[in-house]
Amino acid sequence: MTATGISPTDSRHPVIAQHARTYAATGGHQGHLWNGAPTLLLTTTGRATGLPRRTPLIYGRYHDSYLVVASNAGANDHPDWYLNLLQTPHVTMQVINRIITARARPATDAERLTCWAIMTARWPDYDSYQSRSSRVIPIVVLEPTTAQHPAAKPAGGRR
Repeated sequence: MTATGISPTDSRHPVIAQHARTYAATGGHQGHLWNGAPTLLLTTTGRATGLPRRTPLIYGRYHDSYLVVASNAGANDHPDWYLNLLQTPHVTMQVINRIITARARPATDAERLTCWAIMTARWPDYDSYQSRSSRVIPIVVLEPTTAQHPAAKPAGGRR
């Protein structure tokens, strides 16, 4: 559930949707690490529907902020979650068992080189995604706006 009381919609891709549901249900015990990379759950507001949309994404840290990459696996179109946050930059993320509200923004030109290095250290495939895409793949800075608090306790009493 989100702050609005509406459960977020997960990806149309079954494997990605299952990752998000497992992560949320286990308070990040399962799903935080994906193929060796740390992930968070990003919830944006759908630009057409106004409803919450949840996506698991690899993340890095930059000062007090979190970084995610709008790679779309190197496709020439931006992912929906990125288009959503451009319209409504107020987002929620779950990092392991912490829920954090944040303001999302594209990294500035001055930040890009440092942020790209941080993220390719986490997931080297971003370089190959960029090489096959006709667009400059955006890096998003997620700046926390509220104190972090624990996610709802998962079913079965585990954290």
